[in-house]
Amino acid sequence: MDALKEAAPDKGFFADRQWLWSPRPFELSKRQRKILNGLGHPLHRFQQAGDEIYRQSARGLLPKWISGLLDAGKPDWLVAHQRDPGQAGETPRVIRPDLLLTEDGFTASELDGVPGGMGTLAWLSKMYARGGFEIFGGEKGMLEGFASLFPEGAEILVSEESGDYLPEMEWLVEALGGGFSVSQAEKWAGGDREVYRFFELFDLPAIPGAKDLAARGRVTPPFKPHFEEKLWLALFWTPALRKVWSKELRGSHLQRLQELLPFGWVVDPSEIPPHAALPRLEVASWDEVGDFSQKDRRLVLKVSGFSELAWGSRGVIIGHDVASSEWQSAIAHAQEEFSTQPWVVQEFQETKLVEHPYFDSETGEKRIMVGRARLCPYYFVDGQGKTKLGGCLATIVPADKKKIHGMRDGILVPCM
Repeated sequence: MDALKEAAPDKGFFADRQWLWSPRPFELSKRQRKILNGLGHPLHRFQQAGDEIYRQSARGLLPKWISGLLDAGKPDWLVAHQRDPGQAGETPRVIRPDLLLTEDGFTASELDGVPGGMGTLAWLSKMYARGGFEIFGGEKGMLEGFASLFPEGAEILVSEESGDYLPEMEWLVEALGGGFSVSQAEKWAGGDREVYRFFELFDLPAIPGAKDLAARGRVTPPFKPHFEEKLWLALFWTPALRKVWSKELRGSHLQRLQELLPFGWVVDPSEIPPHAALPRLEVASWDEVGDFSQKDRRLVLKVSGFSELAWGSRGVIIGHDVASSEWQSAIAHAQEEFSTQPWVVQEFQETKLVEHPYFDSETGEKRIMVGRARLCPYYFVDGQGKTKLGGCLATIVPADKKKIHGMRDGILVPCM
């Protein structure tokens, strides 16, 4: 533990955040490693297919409600920008799913549009690889993956809202060497350098140069807010779009995504016929879902995106973990916000209990945590559309935690 702490940069990686150190990476089975190594391309195709579905809807070739739903609450200029023909085919070049470890494999709780953790994982990868462990991506996988996106270097723009991650981005820039820099997004004043956008699009009012940057281009992730919506995780299961997804995705990719994505619904308050029912929920309205008993509400309610609540588990409500009145109120609120801030519901997936060693933060003694794990693999997409896994970050939290994210009593380690 002392060696890791002494080697860590003075500023740390996250503002005012710490984690538990571990003597070893998180080890995956041969089958799990194979799944992770092959997951990048299907996820990239999922994003490409979603973009094509959105664009066809905007042009009237598919039902208008699809693009209308994804455009809800967005400023007109941003909607016009993502519909511009010049934006066709532009997708995020860093793909990071949040994978929960289950008894059967993995389930994806999210596909992060603007993922943090790259600098942290790059440093952890270096430290554990030098310690003799064969981790995903090796010692330089994260650095080489990010650098491959910008052969001539890039400027990383970090907003004040995303400022907690500034220390890790500063470390990343230093490790990448010449050609890369990090700047405050609010002070961007133009230029022709490529840009890595490290701020969510809901934060645009605070960034004066946002419109100019979007119009100029040469930026990833692109200024296309539909990529930051969890709505896609529900639209993937929408019965009305079943044939559309089958057309856009080849069979093996479709099957892989069906195995990975938990069933989900858009919380749409529109009235449905009394003889119909919400798929799998077997009720005819969301008010009835709000009245579910604790046993029946093994469901997760999430704000879709374009909100300060859409990251860090702040806009996540686990149905069976809250009181009936809170669940009922949350479902009612989600329905009220449908036209401006859509919400989604997903089936709750039980995570597998794992054991992993860590160092007690006070005594330094080695202990074993029985907990739940979230895996975050980082896939980098090159100019030819090929994906490469740069590394995988495991977050392990105590078993009594329902939401898995970086916290003081959680372990952060690379995977091997």
